[in-house]
Amino acid sequence: MPLSGSRNGPALTEALGKPLSGFDLTRDEATALLDTVETMPALLEAAAGRRDRTWGRTVTYSRKAFLPVTNLCRDRCTYCTFRKDPDDPDAWTMTPDEIEAWSRRARALGCKEALMCLGDKPELAFASYRGLLAELGHRTTAEYVHRACEIALGCGLLPHTNAGLLTREEMARLKAVNVSLGLMLENVSPRLRGRGEVHQWAPDKEPARRLRMLREAGELRIPFTTGLLVGIGETLAERVDTLFAIRDLHRAYGHIQEVIVQNFRAKPTIRLADGPEPGAADVARTVAVARLVLDPDVSVQAPPNLSPADHALLLHAGLNDWGGISPLTPDYVNPEAPWPHVDALSATCRAAGYTLRERLAIYPAYVDRPGFLHPALRGRVTALAAEVAPVGEGIEARPA
Repeated sequence: MPLSGSRNGPALTEALGKPLSGFDLTRDEATALLDTVETMPALLEAAAGRRDRTWGRTVTYSRKAFLPVTNLCRDRCTYCTFRKDPDDPDAWTMTPDEIEAWSRRARALGCKEALMCLGDKPELAFASYRGLLAELGHRTTAEYVHRACEIALGCGLLPHTNAGLLTREEMARLKAVNVSLGLMLENVSPRLRGRGEVHQWAPDKEPARRLRMLREAGELRIPFTTGLLVGIGETLAERVDTLFAIRDLHRAYGHIQEVIVQNFRAKPTIRLADGPEPGAADVARTVAVARLVLDPDVSVQAPPNLSPADHALLLHAGLNDWGGISPLTPDYVNPEAPWPHVDALSATCRAAGYTLRERLAIYPAYVDRPGFLHPALRGRVTALAAEVAPVGEGIEARPA
């Protein structure tokens, strides 16, 4: 019989000991833990304990520049403000000169990561954009992103690309100019592609296609970032299925360096403007269950700008990383949510008994793991790793 509700509180509390003893939670147990308020204190305690065993008393972040290479996208997710059509006045494809200027400024501000973020395959939808790519000397967006990464590398940054769906060949080529790649899985439920759901008009959000890309990234030995989007109409069981799918891929290939638990934020300009945002307790329970379902060596991250009042709670839930924070650029996906000041975030971590440290866009465990870092990038990684300093020794991060 599936576990659910407060009637199974004692059984769930007992189940929480399984991950700490090297055993997996079942899907029913993980789903019930997301659903049961009474077990939340024990859930958070177990997740924090598991985090401390592997990651110690250090919580990390990456000092980055967010470079929106293009905000054109062929998908139309009902929660997105980032994507634009070519005739939108806010449509923007960065020029090589802009990429270089922003990269140089970011490096001067102490950034070490260049996050290349863009829409999915706009060349398949927009003839005018295909013409722009041709003017730039490229046939596909992936080719142009490769050039953007070369520019960022030349300015002293380490690229991390999140370009939506990529082919195996595109990822293999981008590996030479990226220390890691990313793709939000969001959710594995095909139901969310159905009529009236958030991904109805988003062909690139087909779960099977995204899972294939994650698997191929593992076969290519690419350090990878993925995650789930919480509050887009998914069931709790579908959240758990997403976490289990990520865990299984990591166990097969060992390449998932971090998993983001990202909460939906309502905005007046989106189709889902009236959609309910997940509450702080819901997000914290999801972070905690992610920490217990995923293998201990996988970093669990939540964007600090999307839960500005809940940093202490997220630390208590087992989070060990805050993701990228920029002193130069806003979060173009959630422009209404400014980055936290790093010194304030450091103080919150310190009050909870943790030290905030900077990290690179490739986690240390992958630097020397055979085949995961392109040889051409090793010297750059080594040099920038020597620059990573405790918070307080650099320029405070702030929104643009």
